[in-house]
Amino acid sequence: MGSNYKAASRLSDLELTCSDLKIILKATAKMEESLRKMDNKFEVIDETLLTSSRRVAPLQSLAMATKALETRINRAVTPALALLDNFKLSESIQHKLLELSEKMSTEKSTSKRLKKLVKYVDCVDQLKVSIDCICQEGEPVIQRLQEVVEFLSRTKATDQYRTHRLRETLVTLKALYETEVDAMRFEGLLDEALLNLQDEYESILEQIRHRNVVELQAADKDDRGDEMVIMGSDLGTELEVELLRRISQTLDADDCLDICIDIYVKVRYKRVAKALMRLNPEYLKSHTPEEIDEMPWESLETAITLWIQHFELAVKAVLVSEKKLCEQVLGGIMEGLIWPECFAKIADKIMAVFFRFGEGVARSSKEPQKLFKLLDMFDSLEKLKPGFSEVFDGESGADICIRFRELEKLLIHASSKVFWEFGLQIEGSSDGLPPPPDGSVPKIVRYAVNYLKYLATENYSVAMAKVLRTEQIWKAGILSKPETDENLLRDAICNIMEALQRNVEAKRSGYNNNSRDKLGISIPLPHVFSMNTYWYIYMRTRNTELGKLLGDQYLKKNYKVVAEESAYMYQKQAWVPLVRILEQDDLEKQSKEAKVGLVRLKIEAFMKGLDDISKRHKGFCVIPEVDLRQQIRSATVKLVIPAYTEFLNSFSAALQGKSYLSPESVQEVLGQVFDDGDGKLKRRGSRDRTGGGSSGMDGRIKDFRRSRSNTSDL
Repeated sequence: MGSNYKAASRLSDLELTCSDLKIILKATAKMEESLRKMDNKFEVIDETLLTSSRRVAPLQSLAMATKALETRINRAVTPALALLDNFKLSESIQHKLLELSEKMSTEKSTSKRLKKLVKYVDCVDQLKVSIDCICQEGEPVIQRLQEVVEFLSRTKATDQYRTHRLRETLVTLKALYETEVDAMRFEGLLDEALLNLQDEYESILEQIRHRNVVELQAADKDDRGDEMVIMGSDLGTELEVELLRRISQTLDADDCLDICIDIYVKVRYKRVAKALMRLNPEYLKSHTPEEIDEMPWESLETAITLWIQHFELAVKAVLVSEKKLCEQVLGGIMEGLIWPECFAKIADKIMAVFFRFGEGVARSSKEPQKLFKLLDMFDSLEKLKPGFSEVFDGESGADICIRFRELEKLLIHASSKVFWEFGLQIEGSSDGLPPPPDGSVPKIVRYAVNYLKYLATENYSVAMAKVLRTEQIWKAGILSKPETDENLLRDAICNIMEALQRNVEAKRSGYNNNSRDKLGISIPLPHVFSMNTYWYIYMRTRNTELGKLLGDQYLKKNYKVVAEESAYMYQKQAWVPLVRILEQDDLEKQSKEAKVGLVRLKIEAFMKGLDDISKRHKGFCVIPEVDLRQQIRSATVKLVIPAYTEFLNSFSAALQGKSYLSPESVQEVLGQVFDDGDGKLKRRGSRDRTGGGSSGMDGRIKDFRRSRSNTSDL
C-alpha cells in the first residue's frame, strides 16, 4: 500500500513539470517574436540617424570655424583693451603727479614736504612702469590687431560693418601709440618729473652737512689726547637717506645714472670741502718745495702740525661719514659696484690737496730742524695706516692708497737724509765760526746735544728707529735681518756724537795758546774749552733718554774722563805756576837780608800774577756751568790758599812793615774770579729740563790730579 502511494506522488510531479515546460516554451516563442520586431526597429533608427548626421555635419564645421575666429579676435582685442587701460592709468598717475607737485610747492614744513616727496617718487615709478608697459606691448598689440583686420577683410568671416569698426579702432590705436608714446617718454610729464627729482636730489644732498669739524677736533683732543679713532657719524636723517636712495634708483631706471652720479659727486665734494674749509687750511696753498722753503720756520712748523691734525680728521671723521652716506644712497645701484667709484672721486680731490702739501714738505730743503716735523708726519701716517686702508679699500681706493704709500716713502727718505746730513754738517763745522774766544761751549754743541736729546725721547725715538729700520730693509732687501730698533738708533746717534766730538777737537786745535806772561802764567783756553764742552755734554746727557740709550760707560769714557783731564791740565797751566812762585826751596840758601828781599819779591810776583790771571779770567775765560765753576773754584782755593797761608806764616817777620792780602782776602779774590765768569749766563739748577742731574765729577775733582783709574771706576 505504501508503494502505490509513492508511485502516485511521482506521477503527479511529472505532470506538473510537463505543464511548466509547455508554459516556458510558449513564452520563449513570444520573446523571439518581440526581438525580431525590435531588431527591425533598430535598423530603421540607424538609417534615420545616419541621414541626420549627414545633414548636421556642415553646421558643426561652421560652429568650429566660428569658435576659432572668436579665439583669434579675442587674442588681438584683449591686449588692445589692456593697452587702453594702461593709457588711462598713465593719465590718472600724471594727474596725481601734478597734484603732488602743487602740494609740495606750497608745503613749508620740511618733514611733511619730504613725506610728500616720497609719494611723488612712488608716482614717478608707477608712471614709469605704466609707460614701459605701453612701450613694450604697443607694437605687438597693434600688429595682432592689424593681422585680424586683414584676415576678416580677406575672408569676409563677418559683416562689413564690424570689420569697418575694427579697422577704425586699429587706426585710432596706432595713431595714439605713434604720437603719444615718445612724448610720454621724452617730452611729457615723466621727463618733467625726472628733472624735478634731479633738483630735489641735489637740494637734499646740499642740505646734508657734516658736524662742525672745528668743535669735533676740539672735543676729540679733550677726550683722547693725540689718538683718534674712526668716528665717522651718520649723515642725514633716515627719511633723507631713504629718499636719496629711492631717487637714485628711479634716475637709474630712467637712464639718468650719469646725471645722478655727476650731481652726487659735485654736491658732496663741495660739502666735504666746505666742512674742511672751516678749519682755515690756508697753509695748503703753499705746496711746492720752493714755496715750502720760502715759508718762515715758525709758520711751516705750525702748518705741519695743522696738516697732521686736519689730515687725520679728514680721513677718520669726514670721509668715513661720506663713505657711509655714499653706500647708503648708491649701494643698491648696479649690484653695489658704482658707489665705491663715486666715493673715490670725492675723496681723491680732497686727499690730493693734503698729499700735495706733504710731498712738498718731504721734497723741500733738508734743514736739521725739519727732522722732528717729518717724523711727526711719518708717525701720524703710521698710526693712520690701518684706518686709512679700511676707508679706502677695494680697487676704487687703490690709487689713493698708492699715493699714501708714496708719501710715506718720501717722508722716510727725507727724515733719513736730514738725520745723516745733520751729522755731516756737525763734522764739517757748518756753522763756519772760529772757536769761542772765551772757551765757552759753542752753539753747535748746545744745539746738537739738545737736538739728540729731543730725538731720543719717546715721542721721536720710536719713529726714528722705524725710519732707520725701513731704510735698512730697502737697502739690504726684505729677507735681510736688521738689527733691533734700539741698536739701530743707538748706532746712528753714536755716529752723530762721534762727529760732534771730531767737531769739538777741530775747534780745540784752533786756539793759539802761546801767550804767557813773564811768570809763565797763562789761561789754557783749549783745556778750558774742552773742559766746558765735554762737561756740558756729559751733564746734559746723563739721566736722560739719550744717556740711557748711549749707556753710562759710553758717557763716562768719552766725556767725563776727557773733561776731568782737561780740568787737570787747566789747573796745571793756569794755577800751578802761580803757586810755584811761593816755593821756598830757593830761600834756604839765601842770607837773611837777601831772603827778606826775595820773599818780598815773591809775594809781589804772586800778587801781580793773581791780578793778571784774575783779569784774564774776567775778560777771556768763561766757565758757564755753575756746578763746574764751583768745583773749579773749590779746587783752586784748596791749591792756592794753603800755600799762600803757609808762605805768610813762614815769612811773617820778613813781611812786616807792609800790608798784604790776608788768606781770606785772597780766597775772596778767587771767589770773584770765578763768580764774575758767570757773566749774563742764567744760573742752572741741579737738574735741567731734560732730567740731567748735577754731578761733582764723581763728587770731587781730587784737586785736579790726573786720574789713572779705569773708566769703570769713575
